[in-house]
Amino acid sequence: MATTITRSFLQVAQTEEVASPLRVVQIEGLVILKIIKHCKEFSPALVTGQLLGLDVGSVLEVTNCFPFPVREEDEEIEADGANYQLEMMRCLREVNVDNNTVGWYQSTLLGSFQTVELIETFMNYQENIRRCVCIIYDPSRSNQGVLALKALKLSDSFMDLYRNNNFTGEKLREKNLSWVDIFEEIPIKVSNSALISAFMTELEADTPVTQCDYDRLQVSTNPFMERNVEFLIECMDDLSMEQQKFQFYYRNLSRQQAQQQAWLQKRRTENMARKAAGEEPLPEEDPSNPVFKPVPEPSRLDSFLITNQIANYCNQINGVAGQSFSRLHLMKALHEN
Repeated sequence: MATTITRSFLQVAQTEEVASPLRVVQIEGLVILKIIKHCKEFSPALVTGQLLGLDVGSVLEVTNCFPFPVREEDEEIEADGANYQLEMMRCLREVNVDNNTVGWYQSTLLGSFQTVELIETFMNYQENIRRCVCIIYDPSRSNQGVLALKALKLSDSFMDLYRNNNFTGEKLREKNLSWVDIFEEIPIKVSNSALISAFMTELEADTPVTQCDYDRLQVSTNPFMERNVEFLIECMDDLSMEQQKFQFYYRNLSRQQAQQQAWLQKRRTENMARKAAGEEPLPEEDPSNPVFKPVPEPSRLDSFLITNQIANYCNQINGVAGQSFSRLHLMKALHEN
């Protein structure tokens, strides 16, 4: 009987080892307030911090966070940053607070976060943490009346390609990977204890309309739209440069193929003459010949990230423009009344 029970526990452990996919990121309201406060205090400078919590089944619970210190450029020492994190987690453990790292958060400017540095940070975290997320907060977007908070993770297929550092067209077609498959956005669920919810209800004002409600009716979105369009134009220029790299690669490839065909034709003609003279034919492929040296294909990672960023800017412009039209129609109706 004891053996049977032991086996059942082992089976349970094995099933737990196969991680269920991450469905939702549950963040406590206090953690969101800490992230917003830290990012807004240093805006427009970009800041980061650590996320702490628990990984429970398909839910990643974020119960605490702490900011990373902002250093000058000449003071960036990785060892100091690692020591700071360890010391902070040791202090949290002493006061019986969750100190399990589940990811990190960072601020961004107008959603310009899809960079190679973000991917490298993900891969570094992934070495020690099986499932981690990055919480992105955009203070400039939040000023438009939207809580610009999103949780991201890298897709498994993209991580496999990144580990092999192989972003050729053939590998991307083999994995069926496109630019939309780099990041996966995980839904965020805000959680508060019953005590905090009751306290917030007590703090609610009796007036049905607050100043925050009036702020949402601001019609002016010119600065936000201008910056988005400026960043969009810069991304289009970068994408054009990436396309020029591929055009140059395909020109070199077609030129090499033409040289290979000419060389093979010449070698076949020479072999026919050697056969007629009763001599041994020469091999039709010569690896030492520079004509047969493969032309390195440029990586498509940068173009994928730029395309992702362009789509993000377009979505932001579309969303703000739609909200602006709704506000204008609302203001027109109010003036008519």
